[in-house]
Amino acid sequence: MKNLVISWQFWALLSAAFAALTAVFAKIGVENVNSDFATFVRTVVILLAAGLMVYLTGNWQQPSEISPKTWLFLILSGLATGVSWICYFRAMKLGDAARVAPIDKLSVVFVAVFAVLFLGEKLSLPNWLGVILIACGAVLVAYRG
Repeated sequence: MKNLVISWQFWALLSAAFAALTAVFAKIGVENVNSDFATFVRTVVILLAAGLMVYLTGNWQQPSEISPKTWLFLILSGLATGVSWICYFRAMKLGDAARVAPIDKLSVVFVAVFAVLFLGEKLSLPNWLGVILIACGAVLVAYRG
């Protein structure tokens, strides 16, 4: 289990499938509970699952061996994740899952733009066309006409 190496495409598709389930489960889960409390429960479950995964795969690392830069960006990523989840669960509480999830997936568009601006990544013309189509698709799916 420690060396389960499959293509990034496989893991990305699996991530998308579980993200879709997340939207459906979240919509049902926030129906009769405060969205902030729902986020807390989700966070505890993820903490336990991630801890179990580290244990099962034997991937524990000594925290003292992690650089300050890495700590900073892992903490910032965690904070961004937390704020994203709080916003997501509030949106799910108020809106339809079929409309909230596509807007949430505009993160794909933001990642592309941020990767170019802050990470120096390059996107080709077809890549940019895809980003634009994703943005248009998300808006069209979320549109209530």
